[in-house]
Amino acid sequence: MPKPSDIESLIFKINNLDDFNELAIKIFHFQYKNNIVYRQFVNNLEIDILGITSLNEIPFLPIEFFKSHKVISFNQPAERSFSSSGTSGLKTSNHFIADLCLYEKSFLNSFSLFYGNPEDFVFIALLPSYLEKGGSSLVYMAEKLIQKSKHSESGFYLDEYKKLKSTLLNLKQQNKKTILLGVTYALLDLAEDFAINYPDLIVMETGGMKGRRKEMVREELHSVLTKGFDVNSIHSEYGMTELLSQAYSKGEGIFNCPPWMKIKIRDINDPFSFVNTGKTGGINVIDLANLYSCSFIETKDLGKAYADDSFEILGRFDNSDVRGCNLLID
Repeated sequence: MPKPSDIESLIFKINNLDDFNELAIKIFHFQYKNNIVYRQFVNNLEIDILGITSLNEIPFLPIEFFKSHKVISFNQPAERSFSSSGTSGLKTSNHFIADLCLYEKSFLNSFSLFYGNPEDFVFIALLPSYLEKGGSSLVYMAEKLIQKSKHSESGFYLDEYKKLKSTLLNLKQQNKKTILLGVTYALLDLAEDFAINYPDLIVMETGGMKGRRKEMVREELHSVLTKGFDVNSIHSEYGMTELLSQAYSKGEGIFNCPPWMKIKIRDINDPFSFVNTGKTGGINVIDLANLYSCSFIETKDLGKAYADDSFEILGRFDNSDVRGCNLLID
């Protein structure tokens, strides 16, 4: 498959909104031409393709298409496919990856942008349900971050909470920069049954109760976790199987995107129009790293965007499935 190198090489060089807009338009036309599913969706909307010159005019593909169709913009065998975790009995999404290197560039560049060099951190991944099911893009990302780490303590944990607490106490004593990346219910189990005083620990929740515990509003959840680990704030990662980029929150549930990712808030009653800053609506994601699938995704998350391009997640549409990376209703 000939790569559109003129496009790919620009994704991680975006410096301003004009760069983003220009590249997004190029990627839209590339995907319209090469992605059969997306092209059929756009054609059904009877849109003047040549007349699309701004982000607000680009159609967003409903995320459900990843459950029922092979959403790809390439014509060779995929290097890998990722599947959503979901809950038992629900149909999962599948994301076919043409170029794993592009995914790795995206999450490594994004992590470095928000936190610094991954070599400097100990990564503790508490992702039992993702590990048990397999096929998780989050596990793949955590695995690569662990490999980048210069610290032998980095690794995955299932339910060895007593051992994990001991490891964390040792890391605290050695004053090592540590990130505890965990699925929500497992972090709650650890915080409640094996509380630890570790103010410098970065606790990063990925969302998801997986049916193991009752859902909690963000304030309640973060209150339990801050007390359980004696930290000032809880960090969060916002990503999903259908994307190759992540947004991060360093507290208060306020997220920021890397330069090649953008959030737009659509009207709840009109999916083809957008609401003003600070208004609640459905979250649309533009992920330019999603070059070989679809960069323009209409999610089932509800949220608000702010003037500084930060955003928050407020919950889910009532008729949507509970997703693997679901964050909690606020």
